[in-house]
Amino acid sequence: MDIREAAAAYESATQYFLNLARGVTPELLDVHHENGWSARQVIHHMADSEAQSYARLRRLVAEPEGSVIQGYDEGAWAECDKLGYKDGPVENSIAVFAAVRAGSLDVIKRLEEADLAKSGEHSESGKFTIEKWLVGYTKHPVDHGDQLVRATKGQE
Repeated sequence: MDIREAAAAYESATQYFLNLARGVTPELLDVHHENGWSARQVIHHMADSEAQSYARLRRLVAEPEGSVIQGYDEGAWAECDKLGYKDGPVENSIAVFAAVRAGSLDVIKRLEEADLAKSGEHSESGKFTIEKWLVGYTKHPVDHGDQLVRATKGQE
């Protein structure tokens, strides 16, 4: 994997999601299919998920091989009223997403190819390499950006 290409893809995925999230109008924030997440919920999820991602990357880079990479119950977070997924303003979540992605991109740009094999032990999925992190978190905002588009059309 070429680090420069991977960094560019990561940055492109970030911009894709940010452009979509910033473009959701207030009247579309809460539109959703009967069993799907609204745009508001997707945006809040992305802030929380990417904050976890930010910490995970740093653990993978700085801590000893095999360190625990903690999972979390994203469904429980989405259902927790105090976290505001259903009615909280999205501006702070968009800012969190942008900031942690920028911070992670700075780290990615410092990586060397040999760093990609370094791993931790994910509490839910086992061995978790920096390369697996990079592939997954490059795809994540694209998948949820597409979900956001579907949600605003009531197709989720």
